[in-house]
Amino acid sequence: MSSLPHFPATSSGRPASDLLRSSFTDGMPLKTLGRASFWIRPRRLELGVLCMKKMRKVKKHDYPWPDPKDVDPDVKRGFTTYLSDFKPLAEKPKPVPLPFEKPLMDLEMKITDVKKMAEETGLDFTDQISLLENKYQQALKDLYTRLTPIQRLSIARHPNRPTFLDHVLNITDKWVELHGDRAGYDDPAIVTGLGSIDGKNYMFIGHQKGRNTKENIHRNFAMPTPHGYRKALRMMYYADHHGFPIITFIDTPGAFADLKSEEIGQGEAIAHNLRTMFGLKVPIVTVVIGEGGSGGALAIGCANKLLMMENSVFYVASPEACAAILWKSAQAAPKAAEKLRITASELCKLKIADGIIPEPLGGAHVDPSWTSQQIKVAIIDAMNELSEMDTEALLNHRMLKFRAIGGFEEATSLDPRKKINMKKKDEPTTGATAELLTGAEIEGEIEKLKEQLLKSKESSDKLPDVAFNEMIDKLRKEVELEYTEAVTAVGLQERLDMLRQEVAKARTSSEQPLDPVLEDKINKVKQEFSQRLAEAPNLAILNSKLQMLKDLTDAKKQSEKNSRLVTLKEEINKGLQGALDQSKLKEELVVLREEISRAGVTNVEDLDEGLKEKIVNVREEIVSNLGEALKSMNLNIEHVVPKEVAHVEDYVEQQRYAALKDQITELNEEISKEIVETINSSDLKGKIENLKLEASMSGKSSNPEVKSKLEELKQEIKQRVEEAMSSSELAEKYEMLMQEMVNIKSQGVSLVDEEENSEGGESKHGFSGMGIINMDADHNRSLI
Repeated sequence: MSSLPHFPATSSGRPASDLLRSSFTDGMPLKTLGRASFWIRPRRLELGVLCMKKMRKVKKHDYPWPDPKDVDPDVKRGFTTYLSDFKPLAEKPKPVPLPFEKPLMDLEMKITDVKKMAEETGLDFTDQISLLENKYQQALKDLYTRLTPIQRLSIARHPNRPTFLDHVLNITDKWVELHGDRAGYDDPAIVTGLGSIDGKNYMFIGHQKGRNTKENIHRNFAMPTPHGYRKALRMMYYADHHGFPIITFIDTPGAFADLKSEEIGQGEAIAHNLRTMFGLKVPIVTVVIGEGGSGGALAIGCANKLLMMENSVFYVASPEACAAILWKSAQAAPKAAEKLRITASELCKLKIADGIIPEPLGGAHVDPSWTSQQIKVAIIDAMNELSEMDTEALLNHRMLKFRAIGGFEEATSLDPRKKINMKKKDEPTTGATAELLTGAEIEGEIEKLKEQLLKSKESSDKLPDVAFNEMIDKLRKEVELEYTEAVTAVGLQERLDMLRQEVAKARTSSEQPLDPVLEDKINKVKQEFSQRLAEAPNLAILNSKLQMLKDLTDAKKQSEKNSRLVTLKEEINKGLQGALDQSKLKEELVVLREEISRAGVTNVEDLDEGLKEKIVNVREEIVSNLGEALKSMNLNIEHVVPKEVAHVEDYVEQQRYAALKDQITELNEEISKEIVETINSSDLKGKIENLKLEASMSGKSSNPEVKSKLEELKQEIKQRVEEAMSSSELAEKYEMLMQEMVNIKSQGVSLVDEEENSEGGESKHGFSGMGIINMDADHNRSLI
């Protein structure tokens, strides 16, 4: 250890400031002085105590930059990658299925088992795998397009969901992380840094969650302390000074609410951030990538534009906490999540969020790179819009965004004694209050009614009228409230009240006609209200509820009409069947068939007149019974046209050739069976599933490309079925039956009515060309 003498500041004749600025002190470099241990010459104090002081030896720090030999030249970001604590995970995270994804997991297991079986046995299971994969994609789409708020919350908290640094490293060209709050602390729960997107520099600030337990403990589960918010505040000042636009990412359950954080000013740090962000002169864009909890999220979320991922949430209190407060149980969290309206779509309706960034089916963790690119596109669009504003317009835009949030009333007086322990009214009294309290509930109930209506159509179940009537009554009350508010807003309430009083005085009963003068006054008020309705502030809400009422009323009428038609059809069929099932008529038909068979004639002309007369009498009796049955059901028959005698002859001949018709029916059944086997033994079933999927996705779309694609797929399926049928043994049977038909026709006998052959010469039994095959192919497609 070297000892140095004490040099006074004036020993060299220079001032102390020059000595401090100089890199040498009396020939000794400052660097050497910094590494040396000082020994102070002992001095005698008045009490005779020897005082000695020794400098504490400090551990030497390694230089932060790595050796160039250790830097991988293929790394995109060079040395900055080695400076960051955030490293790629050595192994890909294991999939973590959510509880509501169990049906998808079952399908995945089936697909895996079939693939494994195909590898082990060497058999071709391509069709089965394709069918299962189509079912999986359809189930995935159905599930993720109808997610409930609590399910979206589960996706936002998914352990494999991409974090702030994952997105930043995907969307930036260059990135350097900045640390510290300049007060000796660096909270890892909030990450800040500079990055460039397409050559333009931005300041990034965001909550950072961990990707595993170790990282979560290090990051404190993305719950910042006051040091984190002060670090973010320092970076905001830095960005405002240098003109860097600010991009913040929100993904936190809330600020860390421990005793120590409260002692060192958690609330003050959040409030300071809120006040400062409203005065920053650079554009601010906030992206909610996971969950945004209360003030802990808002402390870096006072932005010009608030964008939300499709499966992200933003709330004042978590659904579990809200349920514990209101319902005294965390089990009510799904109900609380629905009432809080925390999802991106709900917040966009409330104009709290400014846009929704799409996610892939299954959540952002399914394809993080694609999700990051969607975030990048949304950020660039928002920044391009904000960059066109000057500083004053930018600050005013930010202020007005938050000023417009929420509903309030001004210039209303209230007794101070009533302000204590105020309770919410059971029913709203104004249109605005009605919209806040019941508007969303009405929309939700209408959606549920629509789903029930669709299910009832599919399953032929009757939709209960009680639900329709209750919903219509509720909507009518809402419309009346909105009309009342509109009348008040346009200044016609007093005139309307006066007219009501005049009408009540003038009419003693509802059937009494109105005075023409009074009726003219009413028409004038109606006309004036129609003209001034556009000035009403609740016009959009009124039109929306009127449209909902109209749609619901039309749906009820259609449902009642369908129900009446089904009931009438059942009654008619039951009555006609009862008329035909009379014992006397059955006996006459049996006797008539026996007489025709005993006659043993080959032509209709050979029948005797008595047998022909019996046939005509039985036919007239059948018609009479059917007519009486229809009249008993209040169905009037205006005119019945009797058939020609030739139809009786046809009937006789058809009874004679019943065996041939049985063969035709049997052939049709064999063709149907062959079509089903052909479809199941090829890839046609998968193509039919694709056809159904494409048709359901296109709906009533008039896109020519979609129609052309569907038509090509139909033609391909039809051609494959016809090829399979023409190459089977059934074609020979078909030719034999055709030959027998030719022989029958040569004798002047017709088995079918002329009206059955009116379209293109093909009967509905399929006796012409490929009629059988075409008929059964269409029938089979309808069954599938």
